Amino acid sequence: MIDLYTAATPNGHKVSIALEELELPYRLHAIDLSSGEQKQPWFTAINPNGRIPAIVDQAPTDGGGPLSVFESGAILIYLANKANRLNGTDLRSKIDTVQWLMFQMGGVGPMMGQANVFTRYFPEQIPSVIDRYRREGRRLFEVLDGHLASREYLAGDYSIADIANFTWVRIHEWPGIGIEGLDHLKRWMDTIAARPAVQKGLNMPPRAEDPDRTVQMARKMLA
Repeated sequence: MIDLYTAATPNGHKVSIALEELELPYRLHAIDLSSGEQKQPWFTAINPNGRIPAIVDQAPTDGGGPLSVFESGAILIYLANKANRLNGTDLRSKIDTVQWLMFQMGGVGPMMGQANVFTRYFPEQIPSVIDRYRREGRRLFEVLDGHLASREYLAGDYSIADIANFTWVRIHEWPGIGIEGLDHLKRWMDTIAARPAVQKGLNMPPRAEDPDRTVQMARKMLA
């Protein structure tokens, strides 16, 4: 059994989707970010950085007792290796999977995260900063679109790389990053969104329906 500590964010949804896709049994523990639960000592014992998501595998394959894993990309690699699925079938596809996973971890996630902050949550509007992150987010989307022009998924077959990038690209409207003209990216997004495991994973836990509450919570965390 795997214990998943998470919240309704793109990084959190990466792991819930992967668990659903891999059909690994797990217990969901929703973390209240607005109350600072992720900073409490019991949680930082699992993830010293005090961020979601994190998992504790109660029965890792090495038989050495419970194993904690934090950082969403590391969790995805761990789960894919555990199930031996969604991580490529040969050397080249495995490398492709890791490359595009790192593309999200080092590019799409940070750029969109900053676009979110400065567009929606920062106490003052700084147009030059907002434009900078929106433009870089759009550029990264164009890289994805170009790559997807000749393939259905990022690394050949559907993989953790697709899951990771999808959870961020799907919220492009929130920071105001357009996807006009990116037809390959749109096709890829629609294909992934239609997967039953993805639909279930995006509801673990449900995202707050009130946009104002989301903004207020994020601003509180930035203070």
